[in-house]
Amino acid sequence: MSVFAVKPWLKHYDFWVPPTATFPHQSLYFILQTAASHFRHRPALAFEGRQITYEQLKDKADRLAASLHKAGLRQGDRLGIMLPNGPNYPIAFFAAMRLGAIVVNINPAYTAYELAHVAKDSGLTFLVTRTPSGLPLTLEILPEAIEELIAAGDPKTLPRVTVNAEEDVALLQYTGGTTGVSKAAMLTHYNLFANVVQNALWHTYNTRRGEERLLLVLPYFHIYGQVVGLLLATWNGNMVIPVPKYDVNALIAAFREYEPTQFPAAPTIYISLLHHPETATCGIHKVKLFNSGSAPLPVEVIEQFEQMSGAMLREGYGMTETSCTASTTPQLAPRKIGAIGIPVTSTEFKIVSLDDPTREVGLNEPGELCVKGPQIMKGYWNNPEETANALRDGWMYTGDIATMDEDGFFYIVDRKKEMISVSGFKVFPKEVEEVLFTHPAVREACVVGQPHPYRGEMVKAFVVAKSEVSSETLIAYCAERLTKFKVPTAIEFLPELPKSSVGKVLRRQLREKERTQS
Repeated sequence: MSVFAVKPWLKHYDFWVPPTATFPHQSLYFILQTAASHFRHRPALAFEGRQITYEQLKDKADRLAASLHKAGLRQGDRLGIMLPNGPNYPIAFFAAMRLGAIVVNINPAYTAYELAHVAKDSGLTFLVTRTPSGLPLTLEILPEAIEELIAAGDPKTLPRVTVNAEEDVALLQYTGGTTGVSKAAMLTHYNLFANVVQNALWHTYNTRRGEERLLLVLPYFHIYGQVVGLLLATWNGNMVIPVPKYDVNALIAAFREYEPTQFPAAPTIYISLLHHPETATCGIHKVKLFNSGSAPLPVEVIEQFEQMSGAMLREGYGMTETSCTASTTPQLAPRKIGAIGIPVTSTEFKIVSLDDPTREVGLNEPGELCVKGPQIMKGYWNNPEETANALRDGWMYTGDIATMDEDGFFYIVDRKKEMISVSGFKVFPKEVEEVLFTHPAVREACVVGQPHPYRGEMVKAFVVAKSEVSSETLIAYCAERLTKFKVPTAIEFLPELPKSSVGKVLRRQLREKERTQS
């Protein structure tokens, strides 16, 4: 029997978390219906000095749905939402869910070229955006017109819509494209609702429904912000404070004004907060639940942030294809800094050999992480080849390299596609980055492979420094702590690292930069 079949992680489940559960066969619109019933007069959103209650949010979504239906939006049609964080996003999202339409999330920072690709690939019918006119789409709805559409909509005209939760796609979520060509994961109502329930069960003792205040700097259009900041927050009756664009000073001001109790974010956001002079005095100690996701969190950052905030910083793991959360940190189990935690309810992990995917590896042996559970996507939109490669016998092959220890805790070593091969020896960028992060002069670091005519690749590090330091000093520092072939042979200093909208370092851009220069 394999070590994964035993599921050693179950012994570390918090006592309130069930190992398995049943999940709703309902449209995601039911989440808003429930919240409007349970938390009718509670604020759903606080934005730019005004609040919207859950009753008002549902009314606005229903009225917008009626106007969109009148304009021709039908069940199964694709509705693009290209908006920054703010009230219009959840209104448009739940309007689409009411009609059984499919939401296509689009980054507002996309160029016309990028938008045209998504529009053509997904077959958009309508787009909610603030982008100037002239785009190759059937219809544009500007935010200035949304209020008019809401006012004109009559909920009595809404059609009866029946959703097959397990089969009907609710969301086309395009992957960030940091490791290749962007493609759309098809996430069903069942996938997303299951992940909401999994998160709700996990945080039962950390969340008081109808009472929490969640500060959301993660974008709604990212799968992390979508599930945690929109769907789970609505299910829990949270008051969400959406921040349209990340700015550390605006974030500090929001901590002071709203005194949030929950704060999900990405590693780069925690790093910027850690180095801001006012973070420790802005009321951050009132936050009960800190979560980090979307990218690995350096151990050094976890320890420093916990010391500063006085609260536990939990790290989880997930991806677009897993509807967000696949594993996270239990509250009462022994603390394992650097682990991505253990699989959530009704979720299984296994790790297979990089050379032979039919063979499962042993304890502490690196291999490709595979995930199975109700939150796993239906497949990639119009891409059967990629779907067949990723989904095999019910397992999602993630492309991430991981290990499992004797307690069933998992650790991400690196991305399969991001391994560096130095004279045939494998180097995991994360291992080198972790060493660089421990140097007091290093604020951020990203390691890539630099083409080499003899060795194949050499290790190169891009560094954002917080104080003066030479590349020779950092190379010598790494040489004291790493095997020779893992030590960077070149270090390039940058004022900042390229990042996605959610704060994930775009390693691919740096890697391509090296390929171009070679």
